[in-house]
Amino acid sequence: MLTDILKRTICTLFEVHADSNGVQRIVTPLQYPGTGDRVVVRIRPRDGGWVIDENGEACFSASMAGGDVESGIVEHWSQEHARLSPARLCADEVIRATTTDERLLAPYVFRVAEAAQQLYAVATSRPERQSSSDFKERLTRTIAEIAEEFGLGHRSEVELPISGGLIADHLIETPTPSIIIAATSAKRLLEGELIHLQYRAVHMPGHVLAIAENQQAVGKTEFERANYYTWKTVVFDARNLRSLIGSVLH
Repeated sequence: MLTDILKRTICTLFEVHADSNGVQRIVTPLQYPGTGDRVVVRIRPRDGGWVIDENGEACFSASMAGGDVESGIVEHWSQEHARLSPARLCADEVIRATTTDERLLAPYVFRVAEAAQQLYAVATSRPERQSSSDFKERLTRTIAEIAEEFGLGHRSEVELPISGGLIADHLIETPTPSIIIAATSAKRLLEGELIHLQYRAVHMPGHVLAIAENQQAVGKTEFERANYYTWKTVVFDARNLRSLIGSVLH
């Protein structure tokens, strides 16, 4: 059966190695954005429980790639992530989770790996660049026209009901609220991903639609990655956007 095949295939994507001193090393299929390097997580026995960590490789790899692991956006990410996840970025630049419950080991491996991948992306995101494009104005007009056509409520510059004061460029009152992010830079696209992850973590209704003027505005790698961390990430096209919003009404 396909279910059994998928179970076997998915399991083989993870490599588990028994290292010295009772340490279990898990090589996950998750990768650091743009590098192809796989995220590795270790489970270490300690004081009757376990510490799950990524050995500081996320910060080290980000620094080697020219990222800033001490930037304000990394600090903001760390604070928000600590509120939503058992994985913490510690003072020694290692992401850790701890537990005394053996049943939590596998889930915590995923949470640490997810945090490592996010940290790398945040630390290496490119700074916001000023642009003379009228992309945001064109997007605003298009959103207003679509909302009017479908008879939907629509607000702009909406502070979302999640911590951190993150702002949606537009909020369309579709059956599941559509949170529109004008991805004018890799940094803004990343904020859209963080919004999506927070909504998912607290089970709030809402899906993030990130819209870029083109892939070059945010970087091809970042654009492709974002489709895994938003509802959808697309290049701006008024006709396609109308069809996309219309599709969620049925």
